Amino acid sequence: MPRRQLSVRTADTARINTELAELRSRLEIRTDWPAEVLAEADRAAAVPRLPDVDATDLELFTLDPPDSLDLDQAMHLARRDGGYRVHYAIADVAAFVVPGGAVDTEARRRVQTLYFPDVRVPLHPPRISEDAASLLPGRLRPAVLWQIDLDADGAVVLADVRRAQVRSRRRLDYAGVQEALDAGTADGQLRLLAEIGRLRERQEAARGGISLPVPEQEVEPADGGYQLAYRTPRPADAWNAQISLLTGMAAADLMLDAGTGLLRTLPAAPEAAYARLHRVARALGVHWPDSIPYPELIRSLDPADTRNAAFLEECTGLLRGAGYHAFDAARGVPPPADPGHAALAAPYAHCTAPLRRLADRYAQEICVAVAGGTDVPGWVRDDLLDVPGEMERGDRRAHEVERACVDLIEAEVLRGREGEDFDAVVIDVDERRPARGTVQLADPAVVAKCDGEGPGLPLGERIRVRLTSADPATRTVRFAPV
Repeated sequence: MPRRQLSVRTADTARINTELAELRSRLEIRTDWPAEVLAEADRAAAVPRLPDVDATDLELFTLDPPDSLDLDQAMHLARRDGGYRVHYAIADVAAFVVPGGAVDTEARRRVQTLYFPDVRVPLHPPRISEDAASLLPGRLRPAVLWQIDLDADGAVVLADVRRAQVRSRRRLDYAGVQEALDAGTADGQLRLLAEIGRLRERQEAARGGISLPVPEQEVEPADGGYQLAYRTPRPADAWNAQISLLTGMAAADLMLDAGTGLLRTLPAAPEAAYARLHRVARALGVHWPDSIPYPELIRSLDPADTRNAAFLEECTGLLRGAGYHAFDAARGVPPPADPGHAALAAPYAHCTAPLRRLADRYAQEICVAVAGGTDVPGWVRDDLLDVPGEMERGDRRAHEVERACVDLIEAEVLRGREGEDFDAVVIDVDERRPARGTVQLADPAVVAKCDGEGPGLPLGERIRVRLTSADPATRTVRFAPV
């Protein structure tokens, strides 16, 4: 599932930006590029490898945040007899990256794009990621083009993938698409996005998969500074994600059939974790009869209800343990015994964001080779078994960056307000020390530790809390019950 990301925008706040630069220095994250990487990127961008197949007749569109330039995916949706046809074009990064070259070596060091409130640290040089390889509208681009046929219920009938030349027509953003759909002014493509997206959500429910509607905490500029806000994903966000998930599941099936691949896996949570959630549900007054499966319960909850929101926050613990699994049966490394992703209730592969994630380029190359009946490139097989370790290192660093940035902005937003009281909701309680837990403020949008004494914190209840500490130097915020 997509990882929660910071909203990446800029504002002129010298002190905070200096602290963010110091954070990057401590984490040894460089924002500049070696000269040989930039030179190789310029050469590759000038003469990209264009496929023979011409698919520029497809009226593709992209759907991304409005300030994004690294556009990985574009889609075209159509009806066909008895169902639907999805064309999904993915930026062909391999057309610009020489295996073992300077860009490739730097990408394997960076692993994935990192997001800070003031800057974005990309996986590939901007000449590639925001220009030559990006599926910008009106530009001829090499792409890995999926064609996925669905039946009338949204189930996959056939999936194929090949390299092709494409030219996106429109660059859309989530808010604009949602507004058009809500107002009834959306064109046929966007109406199909909603239609297919809803069908795929039903398919997910039938499989036993689930997406948690937990509001995201974002950093955004305000009045020349930064502020924190919560954002609940729009329906259009979820429908767009369903097209990406559809492609990732098709890629996983293709690789499993071939015996060579790279999966994104998530083991099923142990029974003890579900038993704990049942206890939390009882404590919160969330009605969860034994006859209702967990995914069905989640879909029935309104996250606007504070008790439901606290329960959903507890549910995120079931998503821990996701990782990457590489396999190559021809080299004696078989697929995993359980290749599934528990949240999706299906095998799944990351393959739709190669501009921002190292693993996706490998998965793309395997899928294109398998679908075309050709050998998987030697450089892919040589490196494949090392990729999971590299991605796990990159994921750890990305999570560290994300948490550190939010903690810093929280501390800066509240600095100097020690002693003030705020309204909050208790979203987590330490089972061993129930007077300690986590609270979520409505304004500002802060999630922080709350340390009390005496009786336990009331999980899911609204309480008044007092700010006891806000220290940007240590990136800590602490509250106490009033």
